[in-house]
Amino acid sequence: MDSDGQRAAWAIGGLILAAAVMVVLGCWQIIAGIFAVAGDGFYTTVTGYVLDLDVDAWGWVHIVLGALTLAAGLALFSGATWARAIGIVLACLVMLNNFLFLPFYPFWSIMICALAAFGIWAMATAPGRGPTRTY
Repeated sequence: MDSDGQRAAWAIGGLILAAAVMVVLGCWQIIAGIFAVAGDGFYTTVTGYVLDLDVDAWGWVHIVLGALTLAAGLALFSGATWARAIGIVLACLVMLNNFLFLPFYPFWSIMICALAAFGIWAMATAPGRGPTRTY
């Protein structure tokens, strides 16, 4: 395989990885939001936290952000540049959201932040669609 073929293979693999990470992030955000909205007592209640939001409010933030992230991940499978840009922005918002959610469920929040950082890296470093050769 020539270098252009290898580059194309890496580009396709990188974008598929980034899209899959975004879909997983979106699903996990939705699940975390459903747990927050549906079940009182699942998450630790924190008193004296700077952001005095109810767990239900955090749940709705998770659900909305998760749905947007899931949609961006599905759009990213098309390989569109706009989907990659929106995906990076949403992954940053997911990281910020889970960083602020840390006192309620620390291990889960750290895991989601790490996955979002990996998704940002995959979307930012995957080569774009370069010029194609026809034979």
